Amino acid sequence: MKRWARALYQPCLPLGRNGQRVTGCEEHILLSRKAAAEGMVLLKNEKSILPFEKGTRLALFGKGSVDYVKGGGGSDDVTTAYVRSLQDGLEIKEEEGKVQVLASLGKFYRENVSAQYAGGIQPGMTAEPEIPCDLLEKAKAWADAAVISICRFSGEGWDRKGIPGDGDFYLTREEQNMVDTVTANFEKVVVVLNVGGMVDTSWFCNSEKIQGVLLAWQGGMEGGLAAADLLCGDVNPSGKLTDTFARTFDDYPSSAGFNESEDYVDYTEDIYVGYRYFETIPGAAEKVNYPFGFGLSYTEFAIEPLRAGEEDGTICVDVRVTNMGSRAGKEVVQLYYRAPQGVLGKPLEVLGAFAKTELLGAGQSQVLRLKMPVKAMASYDDLGKIQASAYVLEAGNYSFRIGNSVRNTVKLDYEYQAAQTVVIEQLERKCAPAALKSRLLADGSYEELPQGGDVYEKNRLIPQDIDTLEGVEPDVQGITYQEKKEWRNADRITLEDVAEGKADLRRLLAQLSDRELAGLLGGQVNTGTANTYGMGNLPAYGIPNIMTADGPAGLRIREECGVYTTAWPCATLLACTWNPEMVFEAGAAGAAEVKENNIGVWLTPAMNIHRSPLCGRNFEYYSEDPLVSGKMGAAMIRGIQSQHIGASMKHFCCNNKETNRKDSDSRVSERALREIYLKGFEIAVKEAQPWTVMTSYNLMNGYPTSCNPELLNGILREEWGFEGMVTTDWWNHAEHYLEVKAGGDIKMGCGYPDRILEAKEKGFVSREEMEKCAERILGMILKVD
Repeated sequence: MKRWARALYQPCLPLGRNGQRVTGCEEHILLSRKAAAEGMVLLKNEKSILPFEKGTRLALFGKGSVDYVKGGGGSDDVTTAYVRSLQDGLEIKEEEGKVQVLASLGKFYRENVSAQYAGGIQPGMTAEPEIPCDLLEKAKAWADAAVISICRFSGEGWDRKGIPGDGDFYLTREEQNMVDTVTANFEKVVVVLNVGGMVDTSWFCNSEKIQGVLLAWQGGMEGGLAAADLLCGDVNPSGKLTDTFARTFDDYPSSAGFNESEDYVDYTEDIYVGYRYFETIPGAAEKVNYPFGFGLSYTEFAIEPLRAGEEDGTICVDVRVTNMGSRAGKEVVQLYYRAPQGVLGKPLEVLGAFAKTELLGAGQSQVLRLKMPVKAMASYDDLGKIQASAYVLEAGNYSFRIGNSVRNTVKLDYEYQAAQTVVIEQLERKCAPAALKSRLLADGSYEELPQGGDVYEKNRLIPQDIDTLEGVEPDVQGITYQEKKEWRNADRITLEDVAEGKADLRRLLAQLSDRELAGLLGGQVNTGTANTYGMGNLPAYGIPNIMTADGPAGLRIREECGVYTTAWPCATLLACTWNPEMVFEAGAAGAAEVKENNIGVWLTPAMNIHRSPLCGRNFEYYSEDPLVSGKMGAAMIRGIQSQHIGASMKHFCCNNKETNRKDSDSRVSERALREIYLKGFEIAVKEAQPWTVMTSYNLMNGYPTSCNPELLNGILREEWGFEGMVTTDWWNHAEHYLEVKAGGDIKMGCGYPDRILEAKEKGFVSREEMEKCAERILGMILKVD
């Protein structure tokens, strides 16, 4: 096929075997189900209540058994041909002769939820109905066990709530009444959580009345069937938590200030996020119900350290994993290091590497090698306690622990000894806070931080009502037939000439008028099934209009288009697989659907840190840990771009709250920024080189991320070696010409060329700066086939 034929002519040609479409195909749906099962986490299994024995009679309670949430709302939503709930999944298992399901109870919940849908209630937001007395008595007389299902929904643009009884982090009163009723009437009770982020676990963690709990997350379109696969033992659970589950919402260090102001968020817990906080700060360990890395299996594994040492600046640890039980399964091995507290202070435990076994049969073993660079153990000195603006490896002994959760490890005999303090990497002060007053230290105390510094000035050229920008269509000039004839006859360089090596890209750019150049720096009109606009679109120079599409849980095409795509499990579930190869497969399959529908850039992966349970988009993000986020994000990017589709890594950076997301200021120390909130992005850039990076809406330390030159040119490009282009998030509140100056290449969903041209006329932005941005945009387009 001719280069850019899909973008130029829109032949929606199938990519599958024998002319079949891959979009929403059976193979992809099966992969989605497989990934879902691998990332679900078994939290509790007392008296081996799970898997259910063949023929077990089940009564399913809770509207969540049919009100299934496949993923979050907003850009994450996906139009699918169907969705399987837990009720659907277990009824399929009934047809297979695995279990029996009380049909009348399922009928009650289906009718109740359907009526709520008809009344305008959104899936996942329905109310928990009271259990009819006759159905309760029937279930009590018939069933061997009860299954309680709780579901949660959240979405883009709003945050969750951490108030007891509100039905978000905590159960509603109606749900609590349902749980109390079921546990009072059944001796065997299993809970299935269909959620996208952290929730309260205290109501079942220590309850003797609830023996089994499956954290099923939001598993995509086949999530209900994947959960049934696990409950019935057709798949052995192997998911592990990538977040710490505390006893209460208030136990998370970010909770106290999360709702302090709509205008800012102070990251006072600093580097002590997630398990780094709970395993380090005095008195915090006792606040944990389920630790980072935790997850049960239906079998038992022995993890035996074989050898450990340093090879050419890399810590290498070999372990033998043996399946000691009777069921085939997979195990995740996690390597943690402990650094000396030194002058800078450190978390007690930090994840350094991880690996997952293949499926091991009873008695089978596998040797895994875990590797981590010595330099990864360095800490960033932002205040000059040792050496300012440098990663420093402090003198002392660095010990290592190996296991299958942060709290189930054994100490290795080997220790790395740093005889003296060494500067690993000397950098420059960038993106430092101006208004963060203090931060947490390892002993639980706080230190004061310097105040003041550069302040972002909007410096608007003309009055602009930022509230009217969202939804504005790109301003695109019409093209006549005569103009097309003239272009064909004109002696001009085209992008195809550049692609074929006949001309240099800069020569092409030199041909463009200032207005054409300014127009290229903004989003373009939709074509085909796209609804998030395109990039490029200068037909006179052979530049195609490359469409974008939302993610990350699947290709998002609006329902009215009539195209049904595959809904993949939410990112948090994918992270809990601890399996980058699985994530690569999902990325490649999803990208094939993107390509088949004539779209060239998929707006995923989302990689922000789970700083607080309440962030409304946590379902799009991977973990509280930057190493997990970076490795999973890199795998997703590699998978997507293996199909010659551009990945757009987002939201860069510190997008950890949705309330007032376009104007809220994330105030974070430079150390926490570099060690926690940027580290996952850094890993993904260095390992996978995404074609595009999307800036976040929020301000970070007083500057909009989209027009911060220290962030975009300084850290992203100069320090990390990023080679791609930078896009804004859609209709942000930053000034377009300032984004151009800072290295932000394109403004989406549309640009404002008149404002750029006025800025150029007044000397605020140069032609050279505009051409640099355009060169990176066209460089991305040249990678799309």
